[in-house]
Amino acid sequence: METGDLRLAERVVDLAIRIQQIPAPTFEEGKRAEFVCGLFEREGLDVSVDDVGNVYGKWKVESGSSNNKPLIVSAHLDTVFPSETDLHVRREGEKVYGPGIGDNSLGVAALFGLLWSLGELRFDFANAPLSAEGREIWFVANVCEEGLGDLRGMKAVVDRFGAEVTGYLVLEGMAFGCVYHRGTGVKRYRVTAKTAGGHSWSDYGKPSAIHELSKLVAELTTLELPKEPRTTMNVGKISGGTSINVIASDAWMELDLRSEGRESLAELVSKVEKKIQVASQADVAFEAEVIGARPAGEIPTSHPLIRLAQECIREQGLEPALTIGSTDANIPLSKGYPALVLGITTGGGAHTTNEFINAGLVEKGMGQVVGFVREVIGG
Repeated sequence: METGDLRLAERVVDLAIRIQQIPAPTFEEGKRAEFVCGLFEREGLDVSVDDVGNVYGKWKVESGSSNNKPLIVSAHLDTVFPSETDLHVRREGEKVYGPGIGDNSLGVAALFGLLWSLGELRFDFANAPLSAEGREIWFVANVCEEGLGDLRGMKAVVDRFGAEVTGYLVLEGMAFGCVYHRGTGVKRYRVTAKTAGGHSWSDYGKPSAIHELSKLVAELTTLELPKEPRTTMNVGKISGGTSINVIASDAWMELDLRSEGRESLAELVSKVEKKIQVASQADVAFEAEVIGARPAGEIPTSHPLIRLAQECIREQGLEPALTIGSTDANIPLSKGYPALVLGITTGGGAHTTNEFINAGLVEKGMGQVVGFVREVIGG
């Protein structure tokens, strides 16, 4: 297997910073997608863009394998940060700080690091006869992984390729040492309370949407959640009302429900929906809109791709950790397709303006990914 390459790591980090400097909030990834599209074309890939905004680069490699099913390697373009966020980058030793630098600018840059490392295997599209044998690798920069994107980009990728693949390899910037082979189930709601409203003095006593919504939140927190399988609930956003002296006629919250177990998530969903129904009264109406659903799924630890991923991490001097998360891999895993997530380095502060990556580990992270892909396409 291949070891890391220091020069390659430096190029990948430099590219990650260039990518990070292009704002890409979920649903607004266009400029970053255009930049990546240009880079794919410069690398000589067969490039296309689908209806949702995913950028695809098809590449054939010479392969002695009889398995000609394509390998899909993806990284999401979007970040959690609004377009007006200050994207200033600073370095402190081997740490590189910047909003979105690890999640997921580095993952996108790693697509190109992989391309550069596999360069000698390049297939000449222009001059190859139509009957030429080759193994396809599809490099995908996809949209809508974060927040309310609801994995829209990866859903389109999986709809396109389906089960006829060698596997789906998802690259994340800050998960080096981990092999994500399980997908956490997630269901998200926007819950709205509506009342007649009124004046805070003359109509005092009439129900306030904000008060009623707050009561519902308090009631939801009384639910006992299992520790095994781990199950969580979070009200991440709440808003409503008109003015300080107005009885609120509407208020809403965004609710995130998660579980490692399908049955546990279904049970929690049922309990939450029941409490929402009970909260509705003659003068208070509640509506619950599903705004996100990430299906759970997993691939056995005995699967050859999972065993190979662990071996590639060990080659870099780390002991791999098998883990679970809510990622793009949820979609293929939920359909029973082979999929996993590998990271490029470690870091911290994800989803904050103090996000950082450890640049010193990128060499090993790329070595792991390159080793994995070489084994897959050559085996």
